[in-house]
Amino acid sequence: MSRFTPKQIEKYQRQKYINFLDKISKNLFRLLRHEETTAAKFATKLHELMEQLGKLEKPRMDMEYMRETQAYIERLHAETRLEEFDDARYAEICEAEMSNLNRLQKLKNKGNYKKDKHRHGERDQDWGS
Repeated sequence: MSRFTPKQIEKYQRQKYINFLDKISKNLFRLLRHEETTAAKFATKLHELMEQLGKLEKPRMDMEYMRETQAYIERLHAETRLEEFDDARYAEICEAEMSNLNRLQKLKNKGNYKKDKHRHGERDQDWGS
């Protein structure tokens, strides 16, 4: 008999998948930022991470950030698997991909940057005065 309900198991699997997507994006950013990274090293690391991601069950993604991150990682993986992906191509895409990863991070943190005066506006209003 299982100690966990199907809903709890689904939540756990979704969280595990989301955490792994975040891990991949952080690894990609670190690799792109490091000057000594070569195209072969980048492609190998991304392929290894995608193999590990493939072992996880793919859950339904509701958040825009997660859908965008997943699509970005899959697109980048497809691009690195092409035969013409070499050091020259890697140097070309490096800055653009860092910008894309930065944009994804901003999308993730979008809700965290509200000013205090906008947080609880309707609760703090004084209707009787």
